[in-house]
Amino acid sequence: MANDKKKIKENKPKFNPYWIYGIALAIFIGFQIFNSNGFEDGSTTNPTEFFKFVENGDVDKVEIVNRRLAKVYLTKEAEEKDIHKKSKPNTLLPTSTKLPNYTFEFGELEIFQNKLNKVIEENHLKLEPVYITEENHLTDFLLGLLPFILLIGVWIFIMRRMSGGAGGGAGGQIFNIGKSKAKLFDQNTEVKTTFKDVAGLEGAKEEVQEIVDFLKFPEKYTTLGGKIPKGALLVGPPGTGKTLLARAVAGEAKVPFFSLSGSDFVEMFVGVGASRVRDLFKQAKEKSPSIIFIDEIDAIGRARGKNAMSGSNDERENTLNQLLTEMDGFGTNTNVIVIAATNRADILDKALMRAGRFDRQIFVDLPDIRERKEIFEVHLRPLKKEKDLDLDFLSRQTPGFSGADIANVCNEAALIAARNGKKFVDKQDFLDAVDRIIGGLEKKNKIITPSEKKAVAYHEAGHATVSWMLEHAAPLVKVTIVPRGRSLGAAWYLPEERLIVHPEQMLDEMCAALGGRAAEKVMFNKISTGALSDLEKVTKQARAMVTIYGLSDKVGNLTYYDSSGQNEYGFTKPYSEKTAELIDKEISDIIENQYQRAIKLLEDNKDKLIELAEVLLEKEVIFKDNLEKIFGSRPFIVEDREGPAK
Repeated sequence: MANDKKKIKENKPKFNPYWIYGIALAIFIGFQIFNSNGFEDGSTTNPTEFFKFVENGDVDKVEIVNRRLAKVYLTKEAEEKDIHKKSKPNTLLPTSTKLPNYTFEFGELEIFQNKLNKVIEENHLKLEPVYITEENHLTDFLLGLLPFILLIGVWIFIMRRMSGGAGGGAGGQIFNIGKSKAKLFDQNTEVKTTFKDVAGLEGAKEEVQEIVDFLKFPEKYTTLGGKIPKGALLVGPPGTGKTLLARAVAGEAKVPFFSLSGSDFVEMFVGVGASRVRDLFKQAKEKSPSIIFIDEIDAIGRARGKNAMSGSNDERENTLNQLLTEMDGFGTNTNVIVIAATNRADILDKALMRAGRFDRQIFVDLPDIRERKEIFEVHLRPLKKEKDLDLDFLSRQTPGFSGADIANVCNEAALIAARNGKKFVDKQDFLDAVDRIIGGLEKKNKIITPSEKKAVAYHEAGHATVSWMLEHAAPLVKVTIVPRGRSLGAAWYLPEERLIVHPEQMLDEMCAALGGRAAEKVMFNKISTGALSDLEKVTKQARAMVTIYGLSDKVGNLTYYDSSGQNEYGFTKPYSEKTAELIDKEISDIIENQYQRAIKLLEDNKDKLIELAEVLLEKEVIFKDNLEKIFGSRPFIVEDREGPAK
């Protein structure tokens, strides 16, 4: 019943000030109609017929109104004539004055007057025209006021627009430009996301859940002398669920939750960002205990003084200074928690990261195989899937995928199944979705010559052969020579999820990546541009080995990687020219050694390489089973990873 009453109230028409304007306009128009001749139903005539009426002696009186309109009054005898029966006026309202039988407009008054006098003289009539000037004082007054009314109306309209209007809210227009743009979620706003909808992220959920518990049950912590944390910073790669975690906090906390983006503080006017920060914390303090969530805080939290090109008055730095003051300044805010999210924690200002502002830094990492299974379970709920769908298999097929990537896989699988007219989403649809996301759309109609197709087949067969022969290379899943995206062929691997990487593992991966070019060299004694992505990958790996991880004997245990990002704006290298030459030579030697190693492997197994390429040319897509028929079972056993401690 309460909901029905609420719906009835919502369905009632809301008061609108424009109704008053409409009613006033309708009254004015009605008054004009009834105050003028509009309520008369007399007939119209023309000067020619009028002069005939005068000659016949039917006209009793003529009134000339405002030198342009003639009102004709007939005699009582004339009104009884058949020709004038329709001229009797029918009034809508009762009146004591006689109304004209005919009205008409004439042209030039002097011409009309001369002709009328002539007719009167010729017929010896006693008719005397009466001249009247009619004025509508109300209309004249309103017409005089009309320009002022229009000016005032336009001014009110502009002011309402500039101030955000009746429902514009704060922050939208020029007078409210310093107001916060935060969206408020409170008990009146239903947020359906809870921690049950956040799969994985167990450590992050525990940290954030504690903040929610503090707001719900503060006495549990304050009795022991604990203080509420000022802020929590969610850090992690894109798509790992930082914003989703904040949305779950909004759904669980049951306290006012202010949500906005770091870019909402940025404006072209000076001082607006700082003003919005002040207004945001003012609103949050009035509704305390409350939570403020700032997404992509790196938009305003970038380290100060790093950009040499900035001017003397940096608006972003002023906004950051105000944020620092509000979070932990001289006047400390109580019961206002700030949660922020970013994937660029390395560029944030140190003052923002200190204890007392963001007390906790919660790292939201890419999900592991167990967490990916939980994420699949969440995103598979709305899908019509086959009953025996293996979630463990799907989680193994998506290493390195974030939560957003997995959601995209589920959506793509549903679209593929619908496109193929299926009633359920099956395992193959998910595999096709993974291929679609990683490799791009298949282009089976792409024009390719037989020689190019043969080169692509041997290139991909080279990758497959070398990776099968190496212990630490990722095991092969699928090889195809069907053009997909920007590539003419592709090989899918299932990489092992490692926490630390040894040099021999990196070298095996580089050798497998160079297997495509090595196969072209072995089979055709010439190379092509098809290995561009492979060369890019191995060059980055070799450079990382030498300059970042210190895995080169000649360069030594040195790293030139700066995790703080302070050398981002530097114009000098952190090493000498002699060291630069040594680094370049070491990178080149590592890549060349692996290239020669791949050539030797393929020359030793040339017959198997040819057999594999022929199968690939025939079927266009081959799987792990095809390689096992040619090479036999892979002798290397993958070490099982221990699960979490219980």
